[in-house]
Amino acid sequence: MYNVRILRANGISKSFAGVRALKHVSFDVKAGEVHALAGENGAGKSTLIKVLTGAVIADEGTVELDGQAVEHNSPAHARALGIIAIYQQPALFPDLSVAENIALATEEPRMWRRIDWRARWERARELLGTIGASIDPHARADTLSMPEQQLVEIARALGAKAKYLILDEPTASLTNREVEKLFDVIRRMRAQNVGLIYISHRLEELQQIADRVTVLRDGSAIETREMAETGREKLIQLMVGREISQVFPKADATMGEVALELRGVCGVNLALRAGEILGLAGMVGSGRTELAEAIFGLRPATAGEILVRGRPARIQDPRDAVEHGIAYVPEDRRRHGVILDLPIDANLTLATLRQISSNGLLNRAKERDVARQYVEQLGIKTSSPEALAGTLSGGNQQKVALGRWLAAKPSVLILDEPTQGVDVGAKFEIHRLMCDLAGRGLAILMISSELPEILGMSDRIAVMRNGRVAGVLDRTSATQERILSLALESAA
Repeated sequence: MYNVRILRANGISKSFAGVRALKHVSFDVKAGEVHALAGENGAGKSTLIKVLTGAVIADEGTVELDGQAVEHNSPAHARALGIIAIYQQPALFPDLSVAENIALATEEPRMWRRIDWRARWERARELLGTIGASIDPHARADTLSMPEQQLVEIARALGAKAKYLILDEPTASLTNREVEKLFDVIRRMRAQNVGLIYISHRLEELQQIADRVTVLRDGSAIETREMAETGREKLIQLMVGREISQVFPKADATMGEVALELRGVCGVNLALRAGEILGLAGMVGSGRTELAEAIFGLRPATAGEILVRGRPARIQDPRDAVEHGIAYVPEDRRRHGVILDLPIDANLTLATLRQISSNGLLNRAKERDVARQYVEQLGIKTSSPEALAGTLSGGNQQKVALGRWLAAKPSVLILDEPTQGVDVGAKFEIHRLMCDLAGRGLAILMISSELPEILGMSDRIAVMRNGRVAGVLDRTSATQERILSLALESAA
């Protein structure tokens, strides 16, 4: 089907601060092909992209274009050759119009040149039409939705004569309908003989859109396969290096006393026992996160009563919640879960500063001891506990956010979307850790929008609708249909 190999990474190796990010990786993408790049967070995908686009220079190996080595590669040089990457967050200038953003990448810079605005608008409209996008060229970029911004970036790349387009997690913020529109655009580009590298944690997408897939693991290229011949289970096995019969390693729980009870809190009555994982399901806007924030003191609970281990607890702020043994790992770990510019050890001890300080002075030796303990216990992959949290993969950042609260020795742990945005291997590790914690008697309230996760990890499932609990299902009787029925059924 494909005859011309147009872009190749040949024997690429790269190390950062003694950590080997890539080990003799070879990879190619052909004209008119969608080649998926799969692997866990930290497998080397991002580093490989940066080598191809000239943002990082390899220690060993070459980037080849039509059989010729690319010398002195740089982002500007790669772009001139038609190698363009579009990342999860669009890189448009928000105060400029769509046409101006496209022109920045497609028009030759000239001094004292009078701008032909009519031609600029027509060119933008033509490029957008090529990918089937009906976006006003006069619109300011900051008025566009996320998928519209992505389409503008794709149109801009085509205008810049992109021959090899890299799409890094392009559907992370899109609805199912928006994903289908993006796939239509990808198919159009494939028909125009553009070679595409497609990266996504959503394995089901790869089977819909990719022709071939290359799996990276621990910096090495494990295998390249035809996508049509590669099932989901095989792909998972290649990514994590082991058979996974189930992504949800849940065992029957031995439950203890009631650790947390809500009586009319935000209109909710609910009890959570020690050793139990209680799943909280519901549609977006059903009140799940608002309930979690009320329990943790992030928003006022105007009515009702919270009981911790049978005793009323007055929780007005997070400090009160922590003192009552309640911990909360929020949904957006990059904004609220970890501080990316702080070292890992500082992140891990933020909730326990009193215990590792004396007379207002931080005991660095204690901080390092605590950090080493949780780096080891949680399997956080890092070159050093003193490395910045922002250098970690998404799954490892989630472990840091979790470790911070485990260091505080809570009796109740609230997890809001604990595996959102992490790869399948990291999901398995987080799920296994949750089971281990519940087995030690920790009470876990897990909020998740993924029904397979809710069904696979919960002992009981409370389904919320319009700020209320519409029903509670046992693990043995819960199904996706019953959960959706409770979540969507009109209030009587």
